[in-house]
Amino acid sequence: MKKFAALAAVATLAVFSIPAAFAAESSQTVRAATEAASGSVAVNAGKMLYAGNGQRIAPIYRVSSEGNPQVILNGKLVTVPASTLSDVDGKVTTSLTKQELGRAQ
Repeated sequence: MKKFAALAAVATLAVFSIPAAFAAESSQTVRAATEAASGSVAVNAGKMLYAGNGQRIAPIYRVSSEGNPQVILNGKLVTVPASTLSDVDGKVTTSLTKQELGRAQ
């Protein structure tokens, strides 16, 4: 019975530690791709996206593998090109307006 308990503990650790290792590796890959694509702009899900005039657009819903932030506007998932992003006083800012993003397909 002791051998079974020890074997079960080892199997449990092996099962739960492998996905965690893959998850950490894949998030680092996306983070590295985001930083490379957007220069020095730190783009993370949950951060607020601002327009050039300081108007809040929407919180970033997620970041694509190419480093483009995605927001939900008017019930639609809208991808913001990383080339339009800049860091203004620690805020993720796009050169596009909320109206321009709302018209995007």
